[in-house]
Amino acid sequence: MAVVRYFVADVDEALGFYVDRLGFVLVRRFGDALAIVSRGDLTLWLSGPQTSAARPMPDGRRPEPGGWNRLVIEVEDLAAAVEALRREGVVFRNDVVSGPGGQQVVIDDPAGNPVELFQEG
Repeated sequence: MAVVRYFVADVDEALGFYVDRLGFVLVRRFGDALAIVSRGDLTLWLSGPQTSAARPMPDGRRPEPGGWNRLVIEVEDLAAAVEALRREGVVFRNDVVSGPGGQQVVIDDPAGNPVELFQEG
């Protein structure tokens, strides 16, 4: 099982996105600071600004949402997933692209963290 921590600006907003739009299940909630969700073998920690992990590093850098490293969610029908998420107003970083292993598209969660949807084939 993989565990990933994503920094988010608002835990409630992130929960709505991952649970309601991407099919994750709420495992545990720690107030407004942290929520743990899962989907299959992936556990995702949605870490708000109040968590200890969001404290500045010794060199002054602050953990924050966004970037390009991302979790990948495999889907059976990418076109249907894209259509449903567009209707929900989800932000897309790109259009669907094809490569040697299949097709993919990158969306943003409400905090700007990237999530890749991937269909093999």
